[in-house]
Amino acid sequence: MNSLLLVARREISTQLRTKAFVIGLIVTVVIMAGLAFAPKLMGGPDSYTLGTVNSQQLPLKAAAPDIEFEWRKYADAAAAKKALLDGDVEAVIVDGTKVLTDGEIETELGILLQSVNREARLGAAGVNIPPLAMESVGADTRYQAARAGIATVLVVLLFMLVIGQAMMVAMGVVEEKGSRIVEILFASLRPWQLLGGKIVGLGVIGVINLAVTLAAGLVAAFASGLAMDFPPGMPMIVTWVLVWFILGYAFYATLAASLASLVSRQEEVGNTLTPMTMLIMVTYLVGFFAANQPTGTLAQIVSIIPPFSSIVMPVRLAAAEVPLWEVSLAAVLMVGAVLGMLSVGAKVYERAVLRTGAKVKLGDVLRAK
Repeated sequence: MNSLLLVARREISTQLRTKAFVIGLIVTVVIMAGLAFAPKLMGGPDSYTLGTVNSQQLPLKAAAPDIEFEWRKYADAAAAKKALLDGDVEAVIVDGTKVLTDGEIETELGILLQSVNREARLGAAGVNIPPLAMESVGADTRYQAARAGIATVLVVLLFMLVIGQAMMVAMGVVEEKGSRIVEILFASLRPWQLLGGKIVGLGVIGVINLAVTLAAGLVAAFASGLAMDFPPGMPMIVTWVLVWFILGYAFYATLAASLASLVSRQEEVGNTLTPMTMLIMVTYLVGFFAANQPTGTLAQIVSIIPPFSSIVMPVRLAAAEVPLWEVSLAAVLMVGAVLGMLSVGAKVYERAVLRTGAKVKLGDVLRAK
């Protein structure tokens, strides 16, 4: 283990001193801060479609001249609810006393409706006008927008970090093999020590990247006021993201190292890593689906199956409440998958990394004794 940790420290110190690492970290922090302030800078929509049931249209245009309002009249509340659930209107005023919405009403629209309704109904000084009652006809979506946004950011972030760190492991393996440095290193190190040290070292770099990125995003969210919309349990969500990143990285980094050990030139790395790349891309696409439909059957099933769970499960945890048994089962299966990949990947690496020249066939390596 001392030799493994020595290799890991070498990888960490080498990466931390590179300009690419520092610049990449700064760019990531700036991007996360920009995402946190984007909603405030972009503002709300410039048009609304509203409905009425036994109510007069409110003079919203006078209060907000830069916003367009389209009004639709419905015969009863049932027709209005159907229009809301179909997405035809953002809100419907019923009997001049109540506003129906599908989920939580958009903040700007809610303020406009309350203020204009009050002014329209004030008949004399001192008259107490009760505010419009806000009622959602759909599910409770108080944190839905925030959860969806966090989940979408996580999909991109985890995908970039996992594939980026796995590629770094692969390129390092090929560089050592192509330059035949690995032959010198094996004089004092065992293959599993060199492979393990490289995976651990670059994994620490990945965790630093992820931790700094998450911290920057949270600080910017509190500074911009976006954190007020965060769902409860954010510390646990952040913790699970770190755990699942480590599991996903361990799996894909081992797979990348074993595949990269089959070739001797960096130009061949892209082709030999195609199976891994396709696997991560499928996971990435399913992760986007899970961010929008976290309770869907596909998202539920794929979030439990490794290695897809390494990205899809943390995305589901951010997008919705996930039963503890599903998280536990997915974690146990993913740990098993990582251990299996470490066992097979280490053998492939040990048998192939010293074979220079033409690309080594995976089948030949697995059959070798």
